Amino acid sequence: MKVLLINGSPHKGGNTFAALSEVGRALQADGIESEIVWIGNKPIRGCIACGMCKTKNTGKCVFDDDVCNSISAKFAEADGFVFGSPVYYGQPNGALLAIMQRAFFSNGAHLQNKPAAVVAICRRGGATAAFEALQMPLQMMNMPVATSQYWNIAYGREPGQVEQDTEGMQTMRTLAHNLAWMLRGLRGENAPAAPEREAWQPMHFIR
Repeated sequence: MKVLLINGSPHKGGNTFAALSEVGRALQADGIESEIVWIGNKPIRGCIACGMCKTKNTGKCVFDDDVCNSISAKFAEADGFVFGSPVYYGQPNGALLAIMQRAFFSNGAHLQNKPAAVVAICRRGGATAAFEALQMPLQMMNMPVATSQYWNIAYGREPGQVEQDTEGMQTMRTLAHNLAWMLRGLRGENAPAAPEREAWQPMHFIR
């Protein structure tokens, strides 16, 4: 089984990447393959609601001059998904939202009934609003949503700082273990009644 981890940050090796990498390591420990796909930092078109993807029934967006279709093409081989984004003004990165809107509409058949989750990374505030915005498309695509011990949020400003958020990193690992457990259960494989849990590592930011 394979989980596609979408890095929706314009920074290839920043905090969103670090959080998704923690998810990937925990998935690997559970025997689940993963791949991190970066959306890049080149211009990405927004959906113009032309409907041509449905008219032509190609499974592709009619605009083929950015990374949307190359990412969407990976949907068929994936068994699960995690979409990660930094938080800008209380919202996810607009480029990631553009990809999700276009890819979900044009190639949603390869998303149906596959477990998924989202991850929001922020400096201080707005993460819950961004987290909710990212989750809404999953629910419209009949995708079972994997949860964690908390909302899938971690904190950091400079590259790598998110790794100092011990509770946030634990939340990423718990998310991965829950996602692996869901994947096995949905596949009909033998799975424990519940995933193993780490001892909670609460953290606050008063230093």
